[in-house]
Amino acid sequence: MPVYPAAARNATCSSEGCLCRDRVPRYPSDLSDEQWAVLEPQAREVMVDLARARGRPMVHDLRAMVDAVAYVTRNGIEWRAVPVDFPPWDSVYAFYERWSARGLPQELVTRLRGRLREIRGRNREPSACIIDSQIVKCADVVGKGTSGYHGGKKITGRGRHVVVDAEGWLLALAVTAASASDKAGARLLAARLAAMFTTLELMWADACYDGKPLRDFMRSTAGITLEIVKRTSPHSFQVIRRRWVVERTFGWLMRYRRLARDYERRTDHHEAMVYWATVFIMTKRLARYENRHADPPRWGGERIRPAQHAALSTGS
Repeated sequence: MPVYPAAARNATCSSEGCLCRDRVPRYPSDLSDEQWAVLEPQAREVMVDLARARGRPMVHDLRAMVDAVAYVTRNGIEWRAVPVDFPPWDSVYAFYERWSARGLPQELVTRLRGRLREIRGRNREPSACIIDSQIVKCADVVGKGTSGYHGGKKITGRGRHVVVDAEGWLLALAVTAASASDKAGARLLAARLAAMFTTLELMWADACYDGKPLRDFMRSTAGITLEIVKRTSPHSFQVIRRRWVVERTFGWLMRYRRLARDYERRTDHHEAMVYWATVFIMTKRLARYENRHADPPRWGGERIRPAQHAALSTGS
């Protein structure tokens, strides 16, 4: 509830003292009108599909709720510190927890990824992917039962095991204690990929995923061929074929301060944070593509002229 006394007299939301329906975007994390035009229809469709039973409609404005989640994800604040021009913090957290558990951000990532791949001239469903992991430190609120010590990086925290497509968009994610090996994380991801995709055939990985047992497991579980991409010179910097794509994805995610350090008590909440951050990244990219002033996309490294882009979009 807003702390300003004047707010209660001017409330436009049925929740006492809430001004969310008259809220004006003012923070860098807020979605622009163009971005919201991309995300809103997808979000409402998915929410209808995931609704478990008919009940009272949500009181607060959906855009204000999504902007509040974006504010927490981008700025790394705690839920109780949500600014007063958003809906009450407990309502925002309830929205985040309820819909993340139902799979809203995961389904949004799937839909937005398909549109982005089509814009880039690819099929909606990927046939190749890249796997890698990232270790992040944990805050003191994270229990010892879900965190661990990584001997190589000398970090106590959690590991994010991700699989991305050839464009760097998230396909699957598993969060484990940092003490879990990369191969153990890959086995978790293989089961998830098998349930989500039927078109994947090839996976690129670094040397820590090498070994016949894991290759056989990937083939038998998900029908994926594991290809190891090794460094040609171990003591010098180089852009490694295919593997740079997933490293760029980690760079995108680390711009969101809630992901720079793990503050989530539960691993499923950490996964939800990663998916929400990916939703916002994808939405911004789609809004740029659909803006007439944005550069036309590239196919195969060649820049497509506006006239050619229009022809491709209409199918001529």
